[in-house]
Amino acid sequence: MFVTRFAPSPTGRLHRGHAFSALTAFEAARRQGGRFILRIEDIDRTRCRPEFEAGILEDLAWLGLSWENPVRRQSDHMDDYHRALQSLIDRGLAYRCFRTRKEIAQAMASAPHGPEPIWIGAPLPATEEAERLARGEAFAWRLSLGAARKALGGFDHLAVLEQGIAYPARPDLAGDIVLARKDVGVAYHLAVVVDDALQGVTQVIRGEDLKDVTHIQRLLQALLDLPAPDYSHHRLLTDADGRRFAKRDRAETLADLRDRGISAETLRREMGFD
Repeated sequence: MFVTRFAPSPTGRLHRGHAFSALTAFEAARRQGGRFILRIEDIDRTRCRPEFEAGILEDLAWLGLSWENPVRRQSDHMDDYHRALQSLIDRGLAYRCFRTRKEIAQAMASAPHGPEPIWIGAPLPATEEAERLARGEAFAWRLSLGAARKALGGFDHLAVLEQGIAYPARPDLAGDIVLARKDVGVAYHLAVVVDDALQGVTQVIRGEDLKDVTHIQRLLQALLDLPAPDYSHHRLLTDADGRRFAKRDRAETLADLRDRGISAETLRREMGFD
């Protein structure tokens, strides 16, 4: 069965870009006689707010969308992600990285010129690691790209399915990504592949700005023996200046549109959904 999802983070109110993505997924599920799932990706407890989650539900209902209940909230399922992380740790596929974001940025900035630098690290010697842990130093768990390559016998056979067409996955372009850190518990990439597998998502429909992250998510699916969905990355809506709608740019929200008297039907037609 065709199963897709819309998975916003409650860090602000939804805008036109979110509406377009949600409607694209919802209408695809409707056409295929499939299922549409709403998921709240709220693992970043420093930025997510209950009032924003309530606003998401209000906005989507105003748009005319319906979804299955109960809604999965990532913050309620941290044990699922920790089990996946522990599996990677136990198999030597993750290591503790004690470098700060600033230290890593400085190291990458000093790398030789050429392709965009990526971070490739390595576990510390056991004695040094034990000493730093004893001092209570903060660390992040990072995926070891080298160990992952060895575990899978290389990446040449790893493929991403995009609208039914397979193309080579290039997780090596991402480097040793963060899997978990103290401030957010687990990172987005790990949580999302676990969620998609547990919820039976067969089609991931999202903006083209997320196309590049598909490669590293495909690698995690392979390492965790999870099914790989078929991906579709739609165009991004832009404003009159050609900038894509974004929370950080204080894009006009759907609540703002309602306050201006714009109806959901008008907005849907504007975006091509009759």
